[in-house]
Amino acid sequence: MKPQAIEPRHIAGLTAINNVDHEKLSWLEDGELEEMIAGTAYARQLGDGAALMLAYREGADYASPHYRWFLERHERFLYVDRIVVSQAVRGQGYGRAFYEDLARLARDAGVPVIGCEINTLPANPASIAFHQALGFVHCGQSVVEPGMKEVAYYRLEL
Repeated sequence: MKPQAIEPRHIAGLTAINNVDHEKLSWLEDGELEEMIAGTAYARQLGDGAALMLAYREGADYASPHYRWFLERHERFLYVDRIVVSQAVRGQGYGRAFYEDLARLARDAGVPVIGCEINTLPANPASIAFHQALGFVHCGQSVVEPGMKEVAYYRLEL
């Protein structure tokens, strides 16, 4: 299973898949995914539009506070902003395939850290367990909206 460039014909479907889990991923408006893709260092899909991953390098023009958190702490990194897998294909290795591909890209570019954030409120224990199984370690946390949204930061040292 090899991730491929995101095809324009899959944008609407990938946006819809994202929005099914918007509480864990953040809602995307029409056209927003294309804008996000334009600034990424890594934008790939799997399963003919069943899954996507977006990641940014240091120096990107990206205003996400979570990206900025990593920017303040790491000279070189890849920040995974979004990994979306359709419920129909979960458990089939898509997430692992994305991270293996991203790690290859990072190593080839001399990037020592892959970082991400995972919701702790609302809780996303499956994502935490998945990332820990890949070797990610907890490295920080942030309250986004008190009582509504909190995240934990994780990083993988390559």
